[in-house]
Amino acid sequence: MKDETKNRIRVISWILFVIYIGLLIYFLFLSEEYGRTSFDQRMYRYNLTPFQEIKRFWIYRHRVGFWVSFLNLAGNVIGFLPFGFFLPILSRRLRNGVLVTMSGFGLSLLVESIQLIFKVGCFDVDDLILNTLGVLFGYLSFWICNGIRRMIYEKKI
Repeated sequence: MKDETKNRIRVISWILFVIYIGLLIYFLFLSEEYGRTSFDQRMYRYNLTPFQEIKRFWIYRHRVGFWVSFLNLAGNVIGFLPFGFFLPILSRRLRNGVLVTMSGFGLSLLVESIQLIFKVGCFDVDDLILNTLGVLFGYLSFWICNGIRRMIYEKKI
């Protein structure tokens, strides 16, 4: 692949990554702001028991609706897929799956901590698990796509 093409891909990836981070900030912190009580009336909400909320959504999926349960669980995974996909494209130093996954865990921990501190949403250990799983799936998607790209590129040599 030509250097010019690689640079173009990297620039487009940066643009998409910035848009992704902006959307992530909006959906995690701002989108539910309407209709909330004032900050001093909000309560700290948290779940520190692994898989508690995941089990709850699975058990009560018929009551709350399958799609509500699915979107809550899958949304946490899907929301962090781009992070795992774009990070290795943006930085050669982050091509290690463990490093990308740990970076995603750190971002998820930061998000959950901000939600707890500012009483926006709920600090949920299950969200940490699902978000980190999303980063891992995103990295695996990058790894597969990069492998396919290399096979195609090597055939042309």
